[in-house]
Amino acid sequence: MLQLRPNCECCNRDLPSDSAEARICTFECTFCSDCAGNKLQGICPNCGGELLARPRRPADKLAKYPASSERVFKPAGCGAAA
Repeated sequence: MLQLRPNCECCNRDLPSDSAEARICTFECTFCSDCAGNKLQGICPNCGGELLARPRRPADKLAKYPASSERVFKPAGCGAAA
């Protein structure tokens, strides 16, 4: 089950579970579309994986399977992809 992390690891922008702006890699590192496209050129700085649009969980499933509230913020690692 995807964690649906609540923020961008680069700029700390809020990314609610229903956000169309969230991008993730296969390890669920999470970035906003601006950082993913402009700073990282679609490559995760943590693992080198491709950053793709994060699926959105249907609203009726969020009650049983809530999004994560744990924020991950690593601005120092967002200058270039791994």
